[in-house]
Amino acid sequence: MNVDFIIPALLTIITASTPLVFAAIGEIVVEKSGVLNLGIEGMMIVGAIGAFAVAVTTGDPTLAILAGALSGMALAFIFGFLTLFLLSNQVATGLALTLFGIGFSALLGQNFVGKVFSGLPKLNIPGLSDLPGIGPLIFGQDVLVYLSVASAVLVTWFLSRTRWGLALRAVGENHNAAHSIGFSVTMIRLAAVLFGGAMAGLGGAYLSLAHTPLWVENMTAGRGWIALALVVFASWRPWRAFFGAYLFGGITIIQLHAQGFGVDVPSQILSMLPYLATIIVLVLISRDDTRARLNAPACLGRSFHASG
Repeated sequence: MNVDFIIPALLTIITASTPLVFAAIGEIVVEKSGVLNLGIEGMMIVGAIGAFAVAVTTGDPTLAILAGALSGMALAFIFGFLTLFLLSNQVATGLALTLFGIGFSALLGQNFVGKVFSGLPKLNIPGLSDLPGIGPLIFGQDVLVYLSVASAVLVTWFLSRTRWGLALRAVGENHNAAHSIGFSVTMIRLAAVLFGGAMAGLGGAYLSLAHTPLWVENMTAGRGWIALALVVFASWRPWRAFFGAYLFGGITIIQLHAQGFGVDVPSQILSMLPYLATIIVLVLISRDDTRARLNAPACLGRSFHASG
């Protein structure tokens, strides 16, 4: 094993991890407000087709990224309207949202199968991007990779250092108390849901614009469910979710590089590793149910009634 192998492997880990970072950090904000949205998979896949359709049609990467975020946000608005205003069950609505997103994206993507996109442009800083080793890793990524890193930092700062972050956490911990001191519980939760949808849409956009710049039906391949597991794995902390996403991203690319080490394992078993790791993490977390309940927002999954 040498540098010629390590650098491509690390670049692949970054590519595999970035969609998980977006989706997991967005869901942390949603759940911190007390809302449980199981529709991440659906929002990601709709974001993927929305971004790819605009990219192929216009050739503008910026518009494509915005389209991905807005596509995820549009699906999140449907979820927010149903759960926050009509008070539908959050678990059932989230599952329905995923099923709807998968089917709707397949319908929209029929005319884009087989088409390709040139991919997002990479940052190119003369003298820095060409540095051996760290050059392509740090100074040769596309804008969404840098945005994913910035989102982890900014969301951590927002939740812990700002008044609105405190308000959002207060709503998630005790929505009746937050309402009694003048906070609009429904609107704060709706804003969190829309943000989570935009982040999931960006994760999907990265898949179709950078990870594999083409459209494939159901190309999210369960990443939304892995992001949900990451939220619990990270104890609802954005910085932990960021590093957890890279851990899961590393497990994901093992199947691509294992043969380089001479590992004679069936490819089907290697493809199972990310999902097997997800199950193992959830089982280990569930063994300490008391700690999980202490870390989770107290009102997670509970509908708010203004009458108290």
